[in-house]
Amino acid sequence: MKVLVLNGSPRVGGNTSIALEEMRKVFVAEGVEVEIVQIGNRDIRGCIACGTCAQKGKCVFDDVVNELAPKFEAADGLVVATPVYYASANATLIACLDRLFYSTSFDKTMKVGASVVCARRGGCSATFDELNKYFTICNMPVASSQYWNCIHGREKGQAEMDEEGKQTMRVLARNMTFLMKSIALGKEQFGLPEKEPWTPTHFIR
Repeated sequence: MKVLVLNGSPRVGGNTSIALEEMRKVFVAEGVEVEIVQIGNRDIRGCIACGTCAQKGKCVFDDVVNELAPKFEAADGLVVATPVYYASANATLIACLDRLFYSTSFDKTMKVGASVVCARRGGCSATFDELNKYFTICNMPVASSQYWNCIHGREKGQAEMDEEGKQTMRVLARNMTFLMKSIALGKEQFGLPEKEPWTPTHFIR
């Protein structure tokens, strides 16, 4: 089992990292290979809807997004984590996710997704919902925990004091591992769900 983790915080070793470290320890104990990539401090521009990826099979902007694409394809699960800014995710992470999901044509069905959010006080649930939308448009099951996947802290290191938040991360990692292993067994026995041809429509026809 492989999990790709995207840390959307610009702070290396900050509160978002504390949450992800709780998950990483569980994944390692469960025999899951983990790669954490710090995204929030990278120079990543947003999608410009040029459509080049449809012809070239990769984003026209050759940066970390194209480096992440094969890692995402090889992974059984994806964790995206972010601090909360104005009840939303870090804009750098959103730019990365927009381009990563749109420019990759491989089938993401039954890859397990999990989102993690960190805030001083409010905005966690709005950001949590925002990130989960990337998974639910791609046939990706969403891993849950005993509470919404959030941890709290403002100054660097304060999340260490959020014992419930850290426990939520550990439970999330265990649940995600169980889902990935169960799906792998299900694929062996039953294969993936049957797919219908896509029927795209919009509101003027």
